[in-house]
Amino acid sequence: MEISSKQQSNITILTLEGRLDGESSPTLEKTVNHHLANGSQHIIFDCPLLNYISSAGLRVFLLSSKKADAAGGQIAFSSLQNGIIEVFELSGFDNLFTTHTDLETALTDFT
Repeated sequence: MEISSKQQSNITILTLEGRLDGESSPTLEKTVNHHLANGSQHIIFDCPLLNYISSAGLRVFLLSSKKADAAGGQIAFSSLQNGIIEVFELSGFDNLFTTHTDLETALTDFT
């Protein structure tokens, strides 16, 4: 999995590409923890090229949300592919997290 990050104002945007599974989820968790430890509170997971997510990946999102909440922030998702949306719906994550059709909408929601 490829992870790229950028800052826009007080928002960290993590763009995810590929498969988020048991092998790649520790890398994402470490990346999120790094940003939160360095003062990021708001994180958008931008996922236009994320094509697979396992329970290990869902766990990272859940832990990230709890840590962001504890820091007074929140997380959101943008540009989810249909297969990922289905996983979110089946797992109930669609009720836990804010999702947006595109990154621009997600950024507007945080401001």
